[in-house]
This record gives sequence, C-alpha cells and structure tokens, in this order.
Amino acid sequence: MLDTRAEIARVLERFQFRSGRAFLKTLTCLVLPALVIWVLPLSGMPDSARISLAIVTLAGSLWISEAIPAFAVALLVIGLQVMLLGMPGGVLASADDLRAWEIYVRPWASPPMWLFFGGLILARAAQRTEIDRWIAQTALRLTGGSPRRLLPALMAITFLFSMFMSNTATCAMMLTVLGPAVAGLPKDSPVGKSLLLGLAFAANLGGMGTIIGTPPNAIGAGFLDASGGISFLDWMALGLPPAILLFAVVWFLLSRSLRGQDSPLAISLNPTSPASSTTVWQRWLTLLIFCLTIGLWMTGSLHGTPTAVVSFIPIISLTMIGVIRAEDIRALNWDVLILLAGGLSLGVGIESSGLATWMGERIETFSFPAWAMALALAYVAAFASNLMSNTAAANILLPIGLVVAETAGGALPPASIVVPVALSCSIAMALPIATPPNALIFASGRIQARDYLPGGLLTLLLGPPLAVFWCLLLG
Repeated sequence: MLDTRAEIARVLERFQFRSGRAFLKTLTCLVLPALVIWVLPLSGMPDSARISLAIVTLAGSLWISEAIPAFAVALLVIGLQVMLLGMPGGVLASADDLRAWEIYVRPWASPPMWLFFGGLILARAAQRTEIDRWIAQTALRLTGGSPRRLLPALMAITFLFSMFMSNTATCAMMLTVLGPAVAGLPKDSPVGKSLLLGLAFAANLGGMGTIIGTPPNAIGAGFLDASGGISFLDWMALGLPPAILLFAVVWFLLSRSLRGQDSPLAISLNPTSPASSTTVWQRWLTLLIFCLTIGLWMTGSLHGTPTAVVSFIPIISLTMIGVIRAEDIRALNWDVLILLAGGLSLGVGIESSGLATWMGERIETFSFPAWAMALALAYVAAFASNLMSNTAAANILLPIGLVVAETAGGALPPASIVVPVALSCSIAMALPIATPPNALIFASGRIQARDYLPGGLLTLLLGPPLAVFWCLLLG
C-alpha cells in the first residue's frame, strides 16, 4: 500500500510540474501580444491590423512554446478572428454584415484542403492494401542486400513514397522492412547508422517534391491562390530539383561510411505479395486509381481539370470499392488538416485586416532586394523548423513571404518567394526532434544526436539558397 501511495504521489508531482510549466508558458504567450501592441512603435497601423497582429503573435508564441497542442492553436486562431474581426459590430464587419465572419472558415473547404485530403486518402489506401510495402520489398530484393546498393535503393524508395504519403508513415513502413537486417548488426555499426539516417533524410526531402508531400507545401499553395494559384506540375518543377540535389548530397555523404562494407544483409522480404486483408481486385484497382490520380494531377494543363477536383476521384472511388472504410476515415490525420486550415485562415486575417499592407509599406523602406529577403526568410524557416513543427513555422513565415512578394511590385512572381520558404520548412534535419522521421530512427537506440549534424547542417546551409535561386531561375 505504501509503495502504491508513493507511486501515486510521484505521478501527481510529475503531473503538477508539467501542468505548472504549461500554465507559465500559456500565461507568457497571453502577455506577449499585449506587449507587442502597446510597447512597440506601430505608427499608422489601423485597429484591425493591431488585432490581427495580436492574434499572429499569440499563435506564433503558442506554436513555438508548444504550451497547447498545435491543432488547438489553429482552432483558436479561427475562433479569435471570427469573434474579433468578423462578427457584426466587430472591427471589420459592419452591424448589418452578418456573414463577414465566413471568410475565416472558408479555408477549411478551400482547394488546397481537398487536395491534401485526397493525398491522405491515397496514402491510407496504399497502407490498407499494403501495396506500398509490396513495392518496397520487391525493389529492395533487387539489391541483394549489399549495403552500398541498398542505401541508394532504400533512400530512393523512401523519397518517392514521401512525395505522395506522410513521411512519418513512409519512415515507419520502411523501418519495418529494414528492421530485421539492422537488428543483426553491432550497435555502433556504420552500416546501420548510414541506412537509418538515409531513411530519415530521404523521407524528409521527398515531401518537398509535391503539393501533397507535406503540410507547408499545401499552405504555400493556398497562399498563392489569390495570385492565380500553382499547379501540381508547376510545384514539382520548383520543388523537386532542389530536393533531388539535396538527396544526392546526403547520399554521397552517407555512402562514404560504407566503403569496404560489402557483406550482404539479410532483409526480411515476406510476405512477397500484398496482405490478404483486401481482395486481389481491390489491390489492382487501388493501384490503377493511384496512377490515374497522379497522372491527372501532373497533366492539369492538358485537360484543364483543377487538382482539387481530381482529388475527388480517389476520395469517391476508394470508398465505393470498400478499400477506405469508416474506421479509415476516422484514422486520418485530422489534426494536420486542422493545422493546415488554421494557417490558411491566419493568412486571410493578415490580408483582410490590413496588416499585410502595413507590413508591405514598412518592408519597402528597406533597401534589400526581394531575393535577399526571400533567402533570409528561407533560412529562418529552416532554422525554426529544427526547433518547432514545420507546419507551425510555415503558418508564421509564409504570410510574411507573401507580403515580400507583393511588395516587390511585380518584379518577382509570388511563387518565387513563397515556394522556397515552404520548401525550407522541410530541410530541418539537424536534430532528433526536428521531424517525426528523425525521432523514429532516434528511438531505435542506434543513432546519437551528433549523428544528425553532418547531413543536417549541410542541408540546412545548402537548402535555402538552392530553393531560392532555382525558383527565381524558373520564375
């Protein structure tokens, strides 16, 4: 009984300590917006912009401190904008304007949301039918277990899957395939470390290649809607080459530790076909729908169907054939979708309140060219994403990138600034906590924090300029 009471006391003490820290973080985050508004010299800023700045400051501090869950901050952003800016009698809405608040909730049904939702459905279908695992195992079998051939094959498969699936899910799947082979190696084996690090880095970089690859990309695409939008293929043209170059740099760096390591690894390749939880015709039809959807996304300029509309093909067809069930819908990453909607709504508030105009006027006073501002923002995004959620970092920095693009006065297309900032949010790989794939392989116990630094710092230094100047070149 005494031991039980002592254990309960320790648990309560730990809970109280964590609750106390969360309370102090939240209190600090609540005080910070007031200090920003009342202490900083904000001459010429309208009242609506002040309220929007307070909301942005509160959201940013809560996302950085992680005082409350990130998706809860997104809901708070939408709610505050509705109540303080959009309700009748509010700062922006007249007394007879009963629907002004709707602009802050419309992002939930915006094209980027449906596009990302379609990507989640495709990823869930691939997991349910285990087509993803079957393709990975078939490709890895061709390497024969040689570490020097296995590393690029493993990274390439992970990179490709991460373009269309959650990089966390991709990393977890590939760890399942690779796990038995790595388990038989000594704990300090350079082979095991190189394979695990290559897996995490490839999962992070693959998300840069498509709009649906990672939430920051979808947020960036949403901000570009007002300036004509960006197609699925155009994003690939901007995001994929820098990602491939960084992939090659990381692979070369990791492959150096595999010199002389020619002993083949025993890779678990069973089962050799997709799981039996779905029928054969369901698996083949899922593969057909997957290819059809991606093909239509990439050829939008030929048939003229918007990418968000194409997303309804997998959403409807995969549910009709029974691959996606009610429990699969409930298992989707709704917190990510809420966070995405909150970021898009925050951008709407910054624009509608006049805060973007005020920021643009102040940015014009600087003599720095737009490309230098874009490069600085890209580096800030890369550094910040090492310490916080890359989606939260995108929510904070992408509106500033859009303001910089608008301030350039048409000298640069908005995509040339917004896209590099979004891409830089995926370059954070220098710490174990930087991304979920990094955390997954760190949990294996075979990777130390210092092992991330060579590849992570290299991509951190090279990634932003690569993304900025490539996008400027194509723009």
